[in-house]
Amino acid sequence: MTGYVLPGKSFPIGATVYADGVNFCIFSKHATRIELLLFDEPNDPKPARVIALDSKRNRTFHYWHVFVRGIGAGQIYAYRAYGPFEPENGHRFDGNKVLLDPYARAIAGEEIYDRQAAINKGDNCDRALRGVVFDPSTYDWEGDRPLRHPYANTVIYEMHVGGFTRHPNSSVAPEKRGTFAGLIEKIPYLKDLGITAVELLPIHYFDVEDAPPGHDNYWGYSTIAFFAPHRGYSSRRDPLGSIDEFRDMVKALHRAGIEVILDVVFNHTAEGNQEGPTLSFRGLDNSIYYILEEDNLAEYSNYSGCGNTFKANHPIAGELILDCLRYWVAEMHVDGFRFDLASVLSRDTSGSAPRDYPKTREILWAIESDPVLAGTKLIAEAWDAAGLYQVGTFIGFADWFSEWNGPFRDDVRRFVRSDSGTVDKLAQRILASPDIYPRRDIDVNRSINFVTCHDGFTLNDLVSYNEKHNEANGENNRDGSDYNFSWNCGQEGETDDPQIQALRLRQIKNLLTILFISQGTPMLLMGDEVRRSQKGNNNAYCQDNELSWFDWSAVAKETDLLRYVKGLIKLVQSFKIFQEERLLEVASETHKPHLVWHGVKLEQPDWGYDSHSLAFTLRHPAADERLHVMLNAYWEPLTFELPLLGYCDGWHRIIDTSLASPDDFCDPKTAPPVRGEQYQVMARSTVILTVKPIDSCDLV
Repeated sequence: MTGYVLPGKSFPIGATVYADGVNFCIFSKHATRIELLLFDEPNDPKPARVIALDSKRNRTFHYWHVFVRGIGAGQIYAYRAYGPFEPENGHRFDGNKVLLDPYARAIAGEEIYDRQAAINKGDNCDRALRGVVFDPSTYDWEGDRPLRHPYANTVIYEMHVGGFTRHPNSSVAPEKRGTFAGLIEKIPYLKDLGITAVELLPIHYFDVEDAPPGHDNYWGYSTIAFFAPHRGYSSRRDPLGSIDEFRDMVKALHRAGIEVILDVVFNHTAEGNQEGPTLSFRGLDNSIYYILEEDNLAEYSNYSGCGNTFKANHPIAGELILDCLRYWVAEMHVDGFRFDLASVLSRDTSGSAPRDYPKTREILWAIESDPVLAGTKLIAEAWDAAGLYQVGTFIGFADWFSEWNGPFRDDVRRFVRSDSGTVDKLAQRILASPDIYPRRDIDVNRSINFVTCHDGFTLNDLVSYNEKHNEANGENNRDGSDYNFSWNCGQEGETDDPQIQALRLRQIKNLLTILFISQGTPMLLMGDEVRRSQKGNNNAYCQDNELSWFDWSAVAKETDLLRYVKGLIKLVQSFKIFQEERLLEVASETHKPHLVWHGVKLEQPDWGYDSHSLAFTLRHPAADERLHVMLNAYWEPLTFELPLLGYCDGWHRIIDTSLASPDDFCDPKTAPPVRGEQYQVMARSTVILTVKPIDSCDLV
């Protein structure tokens, strides 16, 4: 055994494979002793070897390291860290707890894991998660490269890897349901739908047990290993299988022309507050990784709403975030990230909100300026759970970050349900929200527009429920937002009334149409194209069941809506006017792409408080494109004047949401002509016309 264990080195951090062994390195400033645990099998109750790291031989600055000969990829490992347990001073070392390497690329031990054992006093080795040593150099990417779709050509599909194929009617084999492999089988569906990017709810390894009693964490916003794919999304049971299966999925999606965006949760971890488990960061160096209350270091600042707040602007925690993002881009080939509660990342190490924003967002500047991440999509959810609302700020001070446009969601919902005082706001949202994003030197498509997302009602439920119905979550319906701007169209929940059913379908089409024709990048929620319902639950984070899953029988049931959505996506991807990267000019006479506002009368938009209608003409002179859009959210029909055209040109109807399928959407090439100088838009309907030469000039 002579020479079996060598001092090792402080770089790279994590577990790194070499020809003759593995170098382990971990950071802890305040630990007095570190032990490396090596296991022969993933679920062994005890380690086969324990290697104590000497504070002189195996420590450089605050990095503890050791080189172990004769082992390689697939080795199961974990740590114990010893030091002061002084919560009042921010320290929570507990040598009884087995700890994950924050840089672990794969996780084992989920079969034996017990969250409560990590909370209770005593040794939890027989019920603890462990890391797996990984060598990224052995995978054949077969020439895979980033797709780099411009935002102007992007349609995002927000989806849950597990929920997409977990339903028994998914036609996916049982062992592949709810996995990366299962998603691969459904790529033809995604391709046919027309989307160009999937935004995956968290696939970093998360704690399924971080949920109310009797429930599982379904959404995945409870990360504990930022470098590791969630093993529950892998059909393979070998310790490293989840990594290869994830890479297979990325490669397959890229072949179909679809980018992969990861929803990442760097604002908090699964360790929760002071009553939570000791899994990794807390036991390695609590005060380094978490923002603690200044007047009581034994308690955690909770800007995330999930118990703790990751100290993103600390050099060590911030470097972990950067290393993680680089890894997922360079080694796992993902195309971008959506940052959950991104405003947390702008808070300083004490939790203070930024006063001088450009100077207090070190980690955000570092992310945006990193050469490895250059060209990837960086999307901020620009708010946090403590009231720091920064929609407009990321784009205002950043050169590449884009943002979820929360006001777009709310204002479009309010207009379509016929709220007063919404027409002027709707106009701003259609025109890339210049009131929120005033910069003129940026791509307007960095506004990520959405009407629904995982957090809140589905599109079907938005038009079917006035109130949330979250009783199944076990929190007495207290959880979830009370501000949904929804309308049930006359009856709460499911109904057999044909008039209500028709109105709901029309409202869904109205919402989708506004989403896709507005300047900005549209995002569609998984299943909205086939009216997926959560029975009024607007916070299904703990519902890993058919309430949340994609019901594949709906694909056959909702053929009319699915056809409409496909046509709508194809429409915006084929017209140049919808792919502009600069704000459209608002003018009637210009050679640049432009927009002209109207009301029921030409060039007389009604911005009044009681107005419920708006029309506009879109024109791209260079591409010879002209569209006329009429939006009627009033509860009675309205007659709109149509812009005059040349002698042998005529308006042709592409969309009229008041009409039954297939007349609700017509291919622009075969769109029927519209006679006369006016068009009656039925109550709560949307109409889009295009200009084409008429078959016979006597129709004019």
